[in-house]
Amino acid sequence: MVGNRDFLMGQQFANDCQCKILPDPSVINLYGQSVLLMHGDSLCTSDTEYMAFRAQIRNPDMQQMLLSKSLDERRGIAKMLLEKSQSANATKASDIMDVTPSEVVKALSDHNVDIMIHGHTHRPQVHSLVRDTENQTEAKRYVLGDWDSQGWCITASKEDSSLTPLLSLESFDL
Repeated sequence: MVGNRDFLMGQQFANDCQCKILPDPSVINLYGQSVLLMHGDSLCTSDTEYMAFRAQIRNPDMQQMLLSKSLDERRGIAKMLLEKSQSANATKASDIMDVTPSEVVKALSDHNVDIMIHGHTHRPQVHSLVRDTENQTEAKRYVLGDWDSQGWCITASKEDSSLTPLLSLESFDL
């Protein structure tokens, strides 16, 4: 699944790596349980500056224009965008750079799932929440960390007596 820094990955990359790029969002079946996978940036609607940038950079015309540039030019643009992003993020309130809780509930409800896994905010944690207040439907949101000094993964296993897979958020040294 592409994100905010690797949004230009395409079929050639997938072929070269022998992988499948999933659409954002994607619902997968994990031991009989539907799980929503998302990059997570679309959940950060309070960060209006980022959401405007996201709409612009995800535009197919903009992507085609970027891909028409030489590799050196693209690297220069990427470096400039990263520096601009880091500078802007340094002055933003932390709640603006996190998910908007109502967007999380909406995504869970729209996809009729009780488990969500995402990154982007890189604040590793497992959040418990109520997806449907009328029926008191409980849900969990798993947030993967960034890959600065540690890697992050979610390990899934099936417990015979449970209909829900056991998920654990884990870090490992790089």
